[in-house]
Amino acid sequence: MTEFVVTGIPGSPYVRAPLLVLEEKGVPYRFDAIPFGAQRSPEYLRLQPFGKIPAFAHGDFAFYETQAFLRYLDRVVPQPAFTPGDARAAARMDQLIGITDDYVRGRVSGAVVFPLGLAARLGIPADQDAARAALPAAAHVLSVIAELLGDQTFLTGDTLSLADLMLVPHIDYLPSCPEGQALLMAEPNLAAWLARMQARPSMQATSWERLLETTGIKMPEPVAA
Repeated sequence: MTEFVVTGIPGSPYVRAPLLVLEEKGVPYRFDAIPFGAQRSPEYLRLQPFGKIPAFAHGDFAFYETQAFLRYLDRVVPQPAFTPGDARAAARMDQLIGITDDYVRGRVSGAVVFPLGLAARLGIPADQDAARAALPAAAHVLSVIAELLGDQTFLTGDTLSLADLMLVPHIDYLPSCPEGQALLMAEPNLAAWLARMQARPSMQATSWERLLETTGIKMPEPVAA
């Protein structure tokens, strides 16, 4: 099988999601790790002209956007399938992928978890007061997801879907700060779902620490919180 290539920065939820799907599919792939800030280099902009991460290649086919890659991979490597066969479950999967992109990224990961739990590790000053002011909006997003999850094992039912693999890299960072821990603990079914996901070998193989170890990428100097 032709090798899949993912180019991006270790630690990004949008890099981890495709790596998770590749690990779950059990197909050969290469992770071309770049350091923080290299997404603005001329070399990388030839792969992704908007300077976002990651970028992808499969043989002579190069493209970008994480959602596109996840769906492409599920088509070209159909087993195990991560798109439900039932139309309603597939619609719920698409809905939750959209929620992740539109609301989790902006109102949870970007607004709360990054400034309070991750920015210092990357050497980036952050407005922690603004992040704490964003906590109610983050709590609302998580409550909506928890309601959609209900008592199911996975987001769309009894089997893993692309929605789980798109969302979990974001939710996995909630415990990185006390405020995120509190948000997660307020939704016990979501916390239980995260624990189930964290136990999967794919999660362990794609953790930030593991990717830094295997790629040799160096982190910026941390800043005081």
